[in-house]
Amino acid sequence: MQIILSHTNLDFDGLASMIAAKKIYPLAEIVLPSKLSPEVEHFLAIYKDTFPFQRKKNIRFDRVREVILVDASDPKRTGDFNECLPKSISYIVYDHHPATDGTVYFSEGTIESVGATITLLAEKLMEQKITISPFEATVFSLGVYSDTGAFTYPHTTARDLQAGAYFMEQGANLLVVDQFREAPLKEDQQKLYQQLLDNSDLISIDGIDICIATHAQKQYTGHLASVTRKLLQITGADVVFSIAEMGHKTFITVRATSDRVNVLPLIYSLDGGGHEKAAAAVVRNQTSEDIYKIVKKNLPQIVKPSLIAKDMMSCPVRVIAPQTTIETASKMLYRYGHTGFPVVEDDKLIGIISRRDVDKALHHQLGHAPVKGYMSHQPITIGLNEKIEQIRELMIEDRVGRLPVVENGQLVGIVSRTDVIQAMHGKKGVNITFSPSSAAPLKRQLIQTMRRHLSPTIYQLLEIIGEEAGNLSMRAYLIGGMVRDLLLEKENEDMDIVVEGDGISLALHLQNIYGGKVRKHDEFRTATWKHPSGFKVDLTSARTEYYDFPAALPKVEMSTIKEDLFRRDFTINAMGICLHKDEFGELIDYFHGFEDLRKGKLRVLYNLSFVEDPTRILRAIRFESRFQFRMDAQTERLATQSANNLQSVSKPRLSSELVRLFYEEDPSYGVERIQELSLTKFMIPTPTSEREAKEHVKLLHTWHKKFVTEKITVNRSIWICYWFILTSKKVKEQTSIQRYCLTKEDLKTLHALEALVLNRNNYSFENISKTKLHEMFASYQLEPLVSFFTILKMKDKKHLFHYLLEREKLDRKLAGDDLIEIGLTPSPLFREILFYGETVQLEFPSITKEELLEKVKTTFYL
Repeated sequence: MQIILSHTNLDFDGLASMIAAKKIYPLAEIVLPSKLSPEVEHFLAIYKDTFPFQRKKNIRFDRVREVILVDASDPKRTGDFNECLPKSISYIVYDHHPATDGTVYFSEGTIESVGATITLLAEKLMEQKITISPFEATVFSLGVYSDTGAFTYPHTTARDLQAGAYFMEQGANLLVVDQFREAPLKEDQQKLYQQLLDNSDLISIDGIDICIATHAQKQYTGHLASVTRKLLQITGADVVFSIAEMGHKTFITVRATSDRVNVLPLIYSLDGGGHEKAAAAVVRNQTSEDIYKIVKKNLPQIVKPSLIAKDMMSCPVRVIAPQTTIETASKMLYRYGHTGFPVVEDDKLIGIISRRDVDKALHHQLGHAPVKGYMSHQPITIGLNEKIEQIRELMIEDRVGRLPVVENGQLVGIVSRTDVIQAMHGKKGVNITFSPSSAAPLKRQLIQTMRRHLSPTIYQLLEIIGEEAGNLSMRAYLIGGMVRDLLLEKENEDMDIVVEGDGISLALHLQNIYGGKVRKHDEFRTATWKHPSGFKVDLTSARTEYYDFPAALPKVEMSTIKEDLFRRDFTINAMGICLHKDEFGELIDYFHGFEDLRKGKLRVLYNLSFVEDPTRILRAIRFESRFQFRMDAQTERLATQSANNLQSVSKPRLSSELVRLFYEEDPSYGVERIQELSLTKFMIPTPTSEREAKEHVKLLHTWHKKFVTEKITVNRSIWICYWFILTSKKVKEQTSIQRYCLTKEDLKTLHALEALVLNRNNYSFENISKTKLHEMFASYQLEPLVSFFTILKMKDKKHLFHYLLEREKLDRKLAGDDLIEIGLTPSPLFREILFYGETVQLEFPSITKEELLEKVKTTFYL
């Protein structure tokens, strides 16, 4: 026998979840608890006979084999049912409350952080395509609306909204929802409410107002949760504790509205449970006065410390001198992306110059003037321990966008509007859109992904680096391609670590403790630590970079993780994972990179990105090819507008991108996109026609892949052949293409290809034998030959490629030792004989070694 149970003092979420569970498990019986919330009681007074409810007295508990527990995971929360349940019973659990020590083992179901348990069951109903009636949809809506405060409580998730939309689609009546969601207090509840209100204390802890209301009476008055909600509304407190002694039991109910409050630790100590901001407990044989003392003593543990300036500020602070010209200040604002600078003289803060001030001065052609004449004097400052509430008030009242942080007369940081917004709406850098529920599941998901895709050695290294950075008062982050590929669940062990602090100091510290070797790069404050296991870790000091002019190499300065990520090429590469011990595994995503990753979108971080580094255009094409992504419309527009800047980039820098685009990715796609963005003319003086280029590249790529499939090694230098194919093949073009060669092998391949093209009129390929082909082309390597055959103007060229394929796979049966065995003395004739042997094998692949030797003897009169 199956029964469906929920917690005592049943609310609408519990009721709705029980009814939904009955839809999923139709053979189970719904057994109502003896105590119902006033709202549910009010509702069932009218609709009790609509659903097949059972009471405890009608159930043979000795026959119960399985319990479906909803909106609770601890059987103790079912009240007196817990004592009736057999010990050998199995459980199915659906709950949105955090798991506790009392959570039972369950074979089916789920515990997830959503706003209401009915959301989890609604997803099950939709998954199994179970039909629900408009009235059932209304009851389910009562559950989700009540437990999410009509989708306004902080623990509400997108999944709850989707469940609400589903109920609406099934005909839910919101008039009924509004009518029953909150029932009026009855006379005895009104009396209890007034007595609690009259006997309440208001205590303030770190800016959080906490109301503790107590009362003692002999008789039982139910629905303390409703009374507590009313107290919360009328007192305006951030937290209300209602402590009501009734007979031999004392009931504790707490409700809170502040994000800085988590009442669970205190309620757990009283053997209660619930949510961070809504919980309850029942204690026997202790008076309300006793519980009041316990609650008051432990209040500090439920209040999270207020964020202060020290937690939010950006540092170090970039400052300018009062004599700095307006024009220079403007360039610096652009360079660093700031909206203003503190002005400092003799280490003292004397003013602030904003972008608006600078723009006005430039408008009046005062670029030569010093900023001291246009800055705001006597700026409002704050201390390190200024709380976020006061900071927010200062910004609103005084209409300032940034507040310098001063300690002992020294400027130590600055708090901007952005810092305050990030602090109010989530941890710095965490992209809360990654997970539809909260940041905590995000953290767990990344840790699980890291464990799944990283070797134990690498995972342990990341933990070590994060912990040791913390010991040096630094913060370390895994950044770049490895983060991107982890989120895509692709393998990548190219570990890049950015340190807020000195990367070299951290590397030397790690070497001192764990051994290995360190290679330093003092100019950029970077180091490579080679762990004793052999694994290499690049440790980079967080830095920002700027460009003196378009296409120049960047200059760098020490900075923060946010500015370090901002200098990356695309949002999908501008994410990090925090390695700090307390925040290990948390995603750092200031620029919504994960959202772009999820949508398959390539997006630059700022509009001048391609102007400052035009090679990013080629990189964008490469990432499109690798991940099947696409530049968004704005990024593609910027790429087209900035294409002419490719002319200013050195050929080796362009080659570094081209070699990866043509050798590592799909060259056909790469050429197509290069043409779509009109890039060719800015890199090749006289390119071939687009149609011809596409055809030739496609054919070359087809045979390139064929060779790889046949396990024939294709040299990396084939990339220069793809690039050559895009040219007009004229002699004057050859010099410009040579400048793209990165290695001697590239140059050798290109020279061979150029020689073949130059002499193409000397070759005749009609009805040519493999022997003749081998005589003509045996001295050429695979890469230039396959490229040359590609561009030949012939209808049928398959025999040329098949010659190459057979040549590369040829297992040569004759060697010098074989010739010595038949009595020959080593001489120049050996080379001629061995070459002849190759041509015979190409014409007659099945020939044996003995037969081949006989042919050699006959041909060379041996």
